[in-house]
Formats: sequence, C-alpha cells, structure tokens
Amino acid sequence: MTEDKDNSLSDPATVQDNKIIEDSQADNKEETLLGGSEGQPAVAETQPVVTAATAPSDEEAKAARAARAAERAASAQPAAAQEPSPNQPRLDRMISIIREAAGEDAVSEAYINVIDGHRPYLVVPPVHWPVVAGLLRDHEELHLDYLRSVAGIDYEMHMEVGYYLISLDTKDEVCIKVKTNREQPSIPTISPIWPTANWNEREIYDLFGIDFPGHPDLRRILMPDDWIGHPMRKDYEPLDPEV
Repeated sequence: MTEDKDNSLSDPATVQDNKIIEDSQADNKEETLLGGSEGQPAVAETQPVVTAATAPSDEEAKAARAARAAERAASAQPAAAQEPSPNQPRLDRMISIIREAAGEDAVSEAYINVIDGHRPYLVVPPVHWPVVAGLLRDHEELHLDYLRSVAGIDYEMHMEVGYYLISLDTKDEVCIKVKTNREQPSIPTISPIWPTANWNEREIYDLFGIDFPGHPDLRRILMPDDWIGHPMRKDYEPLDPEV
C-alpha cells in the first residue's frame, strides 16, 4: 500500500500565493525598520548637542526675539471698523482725571479691549504708577477699591505687569498695564495701596524676576530660595534640563 503524496506545495497557484505573502512580509519588515506605515522612527534619532560654542550669544538671542516680535506685528490683521464701545466715555473720563492730577505723560496708551468684555485698558509708566494707583482707589468718581489679580508677562522685547481692578460699589472694571525693560525690570510696589498685591508681586518677582521697590517682603514664594533664574521668562535656561 503506497502513501499518497501531498502535491499542494508544488501547485503553481499555491507557489504564487506563497510568493506574494513572502514579499508582503518583507515589505512590512522594511517599513518597520524605516519607521513603519505610521511614519514613526523605529531607531532613535541622534539629537544635536548644544555646547557653549554652539549656544547663541546674548546679542543673537535679542536679535531673534526682535525678529519674532516684528514678524508677529507684520502678520497682525488691521482691526475692522467697529461701533464705539459703551465704555469709551468712561475710559475718556478716566484718562482726563489721571492726566489732570498726575500729568499728561501719566497715561501713555489707552484702549477698549472688546474681546475682554469691553474692558478699558490703560498703560501707565512705572514712574507714575504709585500716584496713579492711589488716584484710582481714592478718587470719588473712580473708587477702584479692589485689586482682583496681578499678572506678569514676558513679551520678549519688554516685561509687563497687568493689574485688574474693580469698584465694589459700581462694579466698573479696568486693567492697568505697566511696562518695564527686560534687562533690569522694575516697577514700584503698590502693596500699601492694595494689600492683595503683596503675594502677587512676590510671585511675579519669583517667576519673572521683576523687582518691586518698596515691597515690605520681596522674596521667593514658589521656588526654593536658592533657585537660580526665573522659570517663566522666555530666556530661562534651567541648570538641569530634566528638572
């Protein structure tokens, strides 16, 4: 009795099918080595090593920041014509009160921020800020007696602090922005006028490095006392990148 031999492996159709499967498996293996169909690299890529010789200088960093700021300004779209804000008369009156009491240059810029609920914004130079702050709190027409929050901002070409005020009587709100340079940022404290500024100014000093002359206890509040640098600045470089 003879055993029948399986001739399926020698069948031309079967051979062709096996060939297709082998080619497909080879292609998949090659794709996996090259990154796969998802385009993800299977082999770790070599990252460039930044050394003291290749790191940009201070002048190059400043030039890069200036170029980015110019690019943002150039790409900004002109504002479309809008109806006058209902808060424009209040802003005009506020400007008039401040300039009459503190001088024409006490307000360098003013506008209505429509996106921010038509909130009036004023830009006050640091030298005028303590006088203007007291006026905003004590003037009978303004009476902005509560400081809701304080925010530090790094715009790469300058530093800025925004003070968000509200009158608890009228519920009127305003934002005061005070600009300072990045090399030696300094804005007079207003913690004697609004005590809530005390810890807010400490936080901004801690994270942005902005000095607040006259502050009763200006020291770090979030980072350890021996921490080097100010983590929220855009030019901050940690000593240990993994921390």
